[in-house]
Amino acid sequence: MAVLLPFRDINVHSSPSHYAFSSPSSPSAPTLVVDRPSGDLRLHDGKLLGSKRVSSIAGILGIIKLRLDKYIVVITKAQPMGRIKGHMIYKVITTEFLPLRERPLHDPDEDTYLALLKGLLKTSPLYFSYSFDITNSFQRQAHADLTTPLWKRADDRFFWNRFIQTDLIDFRAGSSSGYGHRHSVGQQPEVDPYILPVMFGMMEIKNTSIKGTPLTFILITRRSRLRAGTRYFSRGIDENGNVSNFNETEQSIILNDNASGGLGGFAGNGSYDNGAAGGRGAKEVQVLAYVQTRGSVPVYWAEVNTLKYVPKLQIRGVDSAVNAAKRHFSEQIRLYGDNWLVNLVNQKGREQRVKEAYEQMVNFLVSSPSEKVESDRVTDEKFHIVEPSQHQTSFDRLHYVYFDFHSETKGLRWDRAELLMQQLEEPVLKHGYFRGVDMPGDSNRVEVRRHQTAVVRTNCMDCLDRTNVVQSMLGRYILSRMLIDLGILREGENAQDDAAFEFLFRNVWADNADVVSKSYSGTGALKTDFTRTGKRTRMGMLQDFSNSCTRYFMNNFGDGPRQDAFDLFLGTYLPSDSGIGSTLLFADRRPLLIQSIPYILAASIFFILVGSFTRRAPDAVVWPFRLLMFVFLAIAAVCLNFIATNGSLYVNWPKLNRLPHAVESLNDAMSHVERNPVVGSLVGGHERGRSEARLGYLEEGKKRIE
Repeated sequence: MAVLLPFRDINVHSSPSHYAFSSPSSPSAPTLVVDRPSGDLRLHDGKLLGSKRVSSIAGILGIIKLRLDKYIVVITKAQPMGRIKGHMIYKVITTEFLPLRERPLHDPDEDTYLALLKGLLKTSPLYFSYSFDITNSFQRQAHADLTTPLWKRADDRFFWNRFIQTDLIDFRAGSSSGYGHRHSVGQQPEVDPYILPVMFGMMEIKNTSIKGTPLTFILITRRSRLRAGTRYFSRGIDENGNVSNFNETEQSIILNDNASGGLGGFAGNGSYDNGAAGGRGAKEVQVLAYVQTRGSVPVYWAEVNTLKYVPKLQIRGVDSAVNAAKRHFSEQIRLYGDNWLVNLVNQKGREQRVKEAYEQMVNFLVSSPSEKVESDRVTDEKFHIVEPSQHQTSFDRLHYVYFDFHSETKGLRWDRAELLMQQLEEPVLKHGYFRGVDMPGDSNRVEVRRHQTAVVRTNCMDCLDRTNVVQSMLGRYILSRMLIDLGILREGENAQDDAAFEFLFRNVWADNADVVSKSYSGTGALKTDFTRTGKRTRMGMLQDFSNSCTRYFMNNFGDGPRQDAFDLFLGTYLPSDSGIGSTLLFADRRPLLIQSIPYILAASIFFILVGSFTRRAPDAVVWPFRLLMFVFLAIAAVCLNFIATNGSLYVNWPKLNRLPHAVESLNDAMSHVERNPVVGSLVGGHERGRSEARLGYLEEGKKRIE
């Protein structure tokens, strides 16, 4: 039986008793029915009576249960982004929530849940394809079982809507998800076309040419849904081995991809011999791809916001995270082969402790670690390399390379980043890249001519700005190597010699940096002037200053709700239907005095500004007015000092999954306020979050550096 791909067109019919989803282009396919208000799923052969057509949609994103109701999330508008080997890729533009209750109930928390989810979906870069698996790299696709449905082939890490597809997936399997559905018994393969996997990340497809040779240039970044979150509210590793801000970036070129509406195949130069340009098989469709990864330093660490520009750093004992790190690297080695761990954090200052913790972890994992330190006139530790002296376990496939990025490139000497590329050149060449050729007559079958057998895993503190520079540099190097191996370039030539392509290449990688950064930090990336132009500019530094200021405000005042939205959508927080109307999760429970301090500060500043710029009559008595100004100035100073001293109380923390270090910081701040001889009596006895947090993981391995 042929595999059913997701439906490209779905009509939605609605009635008081159900929603019905059917594909007009597949009239023989059964209709998917979602009963209202229970959410029970069933398949119906033939046309359902008593329902009216509401709209046409591009796909079903999933079904999510909130506090009072379930909602079907549908994609109402999708934008074509380009073709890969003839398969169209789409970006989600707009979505809609269809409530199962005919008359929706209202509750402050329910309304907030919906607002969070709608805001997340509106700003998220979500991509999908009806016929191509964009969650898997070309190399993994080459070994996939094409007889299985598209959603089953999807990489679970990058199947972003996996949680809200649970109802459909469980119904397909004939089992209950625990939400009380009355599912049919037995497998339901007819549901497969309604299950559409969606990827969160970046996707750019460019039909271009290098040295007159047409090709399709593709850059894809896939963000993991496991331990996803925002910059200061998601750091390090969890007990399951998932790290924060994990992204897989795949750079690919496709030759002779006529089906994608590109510039066509190779023209005029004879034939195509064994895959080299100029040989005799000119119509061979070839894919060459290289994968890199990034992810947070795999130890238990956090940065605690206190409204200071530099948060307070906490690192737990490295030995407490060894088992989690083993899970993480076991999966990385299984998926990618050897891992070259490139660490770019600073070797001095506050980042030094993160660097040392990472190196301790690698020394824990590899057998008989052998360390080598290289220095130069710029820094005493230009490179720090940890390698196993003998291969005894799978973790001996870890190779640690430290590069002091900031020290080596200070003074706008960004060309010195090439020193790292020289260090990585040998292993990158040894482990290669993926190369596959479409089987004649079957574009879905690939003859693999070469595998990529290792990955470079890069990190800095945020895995953003420094990481972006290094990954684009590595991408340029491997692209030139691919083109030399194909015979398009001669030995010693580089892809950047083609000015038009170099401009495209730089801007695609800079766009990638901005997307990854906005998803994690809330702003575009820093240092993208170097990525776009190849040099550091004064204007770029000014833009970095602007982005840094925006990040400060986002990370302290905007990322709490964003983190709550991630937790809701990805299923790390499940809304409870108990205590409806009485327990308001998003209510501000701080003492009224603490809540009022920013308003008093704002009012004082307002009166100071009004008094400073208001024109007065020549004969007016000045001293009472000046006295009042000094009073407001004193009030403003007291309020500012209070906020600066107790900054944790004014950070917009996540409300759903309470972070242990956040609760600890809040309790410390409240204790400090309660001991204050002036305001302590006004806030005494307040137990904000003292018993609600899950503090279990603070109990083990209490050795923590602050």
